Amino acid sequence: MTDSLTEKSNSKTKNIDLMKTSEIVKVINNEDKKVAKAVEKALPEITKAVDIISQSFLNGGRLAYFGAGTSGRLGVLDASECWPTFSAPDGMITGFIAGGDYALKHSIEGAEDDKTEALKHIKEFKPTKKDVVVGISASGNPNYVLTALTEAKKKGAKTIGITSNPNAKLKDIADLTILTVVREEAITGSSRMKSGTAQKMVLNMLSTASMVKIGKTYGNYMIDLQPVCDKLIDRANRIIAAICKIPVAKAETYRIKADNNVKVACVMYLKGCTKQQAKQKLKKHNGILRKVLRDEK
Repeated sequence: MTDSLTEKSNSKTKNIDLMKTSEIVKVINNEDKKVAKAVEKALPEITKAVDIISQSFLNGGRLAYFGAGTSGRLGVLDASECWPTFSAPDGMITGFIAGGDYALKHSIEGAEDDKTEALKHIKEFKPTKKDVVVGISASGNPNYVLTALTEAKKKGAKTIGITSNPNAKLKDIADLTILTVVREEAITGSSRMKSGTAQKMVLNMLSTASMVKIGKTYGNYMIDLQPVCDKLIDRANRIIAAICKIPVAKAETYRIKADNNVKVACVMYLKGCTKQQAKQKLKKHNGILRKVLRDEK
């Protein structure tokens, strides 16, 4: 009998196959309502994790996610979204999944037990003392994740585990464990449901809060976004307009002058300086716009 809470049967859905459609979606929704509460209980650990990750970034370190199945896909998703949202440099945040890129679209169930591939991916990442490695797993027991955490720890990297299982083995390895006890899934063992939702929420917090801590936002504006499509170009214009308190049309001219760099555009307008001078002011303050606007004349 497994000791993983994520594999136990949910008494509230034991007759789900006999329910009407409206009852099925309602009972699933009722279970989903428990996820945010479970994540809330883990906020102290999430807070510590954000401080670890943001300090790593400030020291020139990197973040890597390791997971299998849904957990791995969510890690890759979170990592891949950090470039367009925050201009995170290539390699700053990386996601590894058991089974490799093929597993992003296909189920490779045996991959979660593959220690060899975990070693391969760790070798590819090359963790150092500056880096943070996060193992993501509903059960917290797959050999792929455990091996990745163990090897990363040997290299001196900080290690964090995310799991929904109080009896997870990764708790004995990771320096810090974020435990989201969402309890039994609506469909027994289907950890892509509540556990996956909890993981997505936690990963959103880890990456977003860490980016906020290192100055990648001004207020709640994503001032380091990459304006690479019509939607993001429009968003960049509106952000510049809001921060500088100017019409969107004028904001657009400054964005163009600043080579699509929102922060540079804002400094150019608000400090009445050239593009090169704006870049120098930002560099002086580690790219933190609020410090530039507060301290620079």
